Amino acid sequence: MSTAYRLLSVSLLFVALAFVSLAPDTASAQDRRVRIINAGNVTVNSFYASNTRRQSWEEDILGNSVLAPGQSVMVNINDGSGACMFDFRAVLANGRKVESYGMNVCQISSWTIR
Repeated sequence: MSTAYRLLSVSLLFVALAFVSLAPDTASAQDRRVRIINAGNVTVNSFYASNTRRQSWEEDILGNSVLAPGQSVMVNINDGSGACMFDFRAVLANGRKVESYGMNVCQISSWTIR
């Protein structure tokens, strides 16, 4: 193998490694926007999405807003950790809680409350 060929091979290897290191992390580049749909007949007063590694619910994403029957809202469920797995909780005006666990926000585009 000639010296020129070896140098070219090594150079190409370094170029390939540089491109791989510049590529975005798949999980962090994922779209984490999820449309929350109220398909029920009771207003949603609160909506929580917490990283599955957390032991408690994060803050209410709706804040001072509510989600009336038939309405939907797009939320960006990104806590900055790069995680894709979240637990969801909706609290309805009648006190009922609707919960789903282990939701992959990098793969789903909507979550419906009935």
